[in-house]
Amino acid sequence: MHRRIRNAALRHARSWAVLLALASCASPAAAQKLTGAGATFPYPIYSKWFDVYKQKTGVEINYQSIGSGAGIQQVKAGTVDFGASDAALSDAQLRDMPRAIVHIPTVGGAVALAYNLPGMTGALQLTPEAITGIYMGRITTWNDKRIAAVNPGVELPAAPILAVHRSDGSGTTNIFVTYLSLVSGEWKELVGVGTAVSWPAGVGGKGNEGVAGVVRQTPGAIGYVELAYARQNRLPVARVKNRAGNFVEPTLASTTAAVEASAKALARDVRAPIANAASPEAYPICGLTFLLVERQPRDAAKGKALADFIAWAMKDGQGMADDLNYARLPAAVVAVNEATLASLVAAGKPSH
Repeated sequence: MHRRIRNAALRHARSWAVLLALASCASPAAAQKLTGAGATFPYPIYSKWFDVYKQKTGVEINYQSIGSGAGIQQVKAGTVDFGASDAALSDAQLRDMPRAIVHIPTVGGAVALAYNLPGMTGALQLTPEAITGIYMGRITTWNDKRIAAVNPGVELPAAPILAVHRSDGSGTTNIFVTYLSLVSGEWKELVGVGTAVSWPAGVGGKGNEGVAGVVRQTPGAIGYVELAYARQNRLPVARVKNRAGNFVEPTLASTTAAVEASAKALARDVRAPIANAASPEAYPICGLTFLLVERQPRDAAKGKALADFIAWAMKDGQGMADDLNYARLPAAVVAVNEATLASLVAAGKPSH
């Protein structure tokens, strides 16, 4: 272990020497502004990070919260310095990229099922079967016996259920349908996994903001959103039955439990899903969110500036996650990120 860490550190130092040499011949002004686009899921914490980092370093990072699918496309088109996605790229997608791309997981987050049931007291509890039934369009009223059975003592209305999903390509969707595919063979076969799927039922909202807005404005609605958006909109969230059989609320602690339970798998491949984790304390609908970065930056100065930011995010930035209900990365995943950073080198030779 110590030898691997030492070797990674040496590679890191050599790679930085290359980046520094290349960056010294690039325009300093170019490195002071970076552009990124993608996932809405991490926008609350990215917004915080970018603001604090600008105050600290003067480096301005402009980020468009346009959804993971659109972010991936912008990375592919080369129109941004980095992308952001809650859906890890598959091997096929990576091969389809015109330039080699690496994944940098930044934080873990919970996808909460926010709902609007006026007058209902007590927390709503949902099983994997009930959630699948709602989004399959088979459970259509709130007092359905499959929901009532796990909510004893709770007076559920006979109101119709409006299932709200994302209308845009979304990593939040990918996390949610990854979970559904893990708990339902039927969902996996008929609907599947992706940043966009053919929904059997419900209505769409654009971005986490759009889904939260529809739920907030519509009695009887339920929708999946990143936890911070549910909190910001003061929407109640369901407790979901996890793999161990416990009904768990999405919280910082239950999200962290899911991330930590998946640490070994993530150390092997950071793209490993963390949904439906085995820990008794884990909230089951969780995922990591990623920065998508060129392995060989086209612009040496921007590559160095972006790597500097990521290094800061792995160290100082992680301490800001708790207040926004995101889970910090386990040490094993931070170590993987540090090794990935060590592999980033600028392409080409400096021009004088």
